[in-house]
Amino acid sequence: MFSNILCEITIPPFVANWIRQRIPAESVMRKADFRRFWFSSILAHFGAQITLLALPICAVLMLHATPAQMGTLAAFESLPFLLFGLPSGVLLDRSRRLPVMMCSDAVVATALATVPLAWWLDMLSIHWLYAVGFVIGAGHVVGGSAEQVFLTFLVGRDGLVDAQSKFAATESAARVVGPGMAGGLIQLLGAPIAILCNVAGFVVSLLNLRRIRAREPQPPPSHAHPLRDIQEGLAFVWNQPLLRTLAWVSACWHLLFYGYTALHVLFATRVLGMTPGTMGLANMLGGLGVLAASLLVKPLSRRFGTGGGILVGLVVSALGFALVPAIPASLFGSPAWTVAAYAIVVFWIDCGATLFFVPYIALRQRVTPDAVLGRMVATMRALTVAAAPLGALLAGGLGEGLGVRTGLGCIAAGALVLAVAGVSGTRLRHVKD
Repeated sequence: MFSNILCEITIPPFVANWIRQRIPAESVMRKADFRRFWFSSILAHFGAQITLLALPICAVLMLHATPAQMGTLAAFESLPFLLFGLPSGVLLDRSRRLPVMMCSDAVVATALATVPLAWWLDMLSIHWLYAVGFVIGAGHVVGGSAEQVFLTFLVGRDGLVDAQSKFAATESAARVVGPGMAGGLIQLLGAPIAILCNVAGFVVSLLNLRRIRAREPQPPPSHAHPLRDIQEGLAFVWNQPLLRTLAWVSACWHLLFYGYTALHVLFATRVLGMTPGTMGLANMLGGLGVLAASLLVKPLSRRFGTGGGILVGLVVSALGFALVPAIPASLFGSPAWTVAAYAIVVFWIDCGATLFFVPYIALRQRVTPDAVLGRMVATMRALTVAAAPLGALLAGGLGEGLGVRTGLGCIAAGALVLAVAGVSGTRLRHVKD
């Protein structure tokens, strides 16, 4: 009953009529199921902003985590990509993707709900957060891959860039409003209670996803051993030179990004002296970076080709990583200028990441047939994020031994080397579509 009411509230008839009259016939927005799927994506993006800030804030400010412990937390969050990435591809090629995605979301919501419960019972510890981070990562491995494959079924390959650009615009809106909202909630209610807001968003999203009417055909039964399917997914990626190139470039990027993830909250709070509220406000500018990228991705792809657009994003994000350790603790003698500098760097990183991943995802989907699409997505996600735990642990170790700013400086140097290697050492700039 409630899910029926929810659907009527989120997509009322006059909005559907306006869409039919004003939206071009070829737009994915004319599909009611896509609009439902997109609404759940909006909830997910806004909720993610709360968790992205609240979980490390719990570790840093409530549990007084060290740089090594923050690196370990980031490693636990990315470890499921290495452990479950390849098996999830077999699951997705043998199952309907929407139920898999909904089950993954339910598991993530349950894990998040244990954080405020443990805090209320005075049981919250860094090891508890390790476990929660691992479960969240596992849910993202399976659910994220299922989402990408289901989106391809929902809009078709020709609609992927259109759909991905709308998802990027949604993310930009969440990145503009979400961090400020998350920072305010954490400042006002505390991080554990703020996480409950994300749990509520998951509940509404699950009710909404139940209203999607499109039903994927059940994949034909496979009598092959799962290890054989995993081998076929690896072989497909290895035998596609384009996918091989995308895999190693993305793997290096994720190694650097997870190192940055391990240290950036420590850097903002302990080195730059920012509160959760000011961090949230500064991170809002990152949303404008995603918005700018969502508007630029199509023109850049037309001008430089899909591969060239990927390289533009790689270079822009590398410059952002390089600027992070250069932010002084007191710029022009005022903390406000320091916050502004931090916000500009976040804008640069988020803009580059979006410019990199929107054409990257669309390109790898386009060159893959339906029969191995699930295994390709899972294989690429496993291969590209396999280095992330190592990056997080190395960054945590560097931050512990040499200082947080020096650790970020090492990440900056690696990002610049990757940008040069991507532009001069690959043929991506020649890939037009």
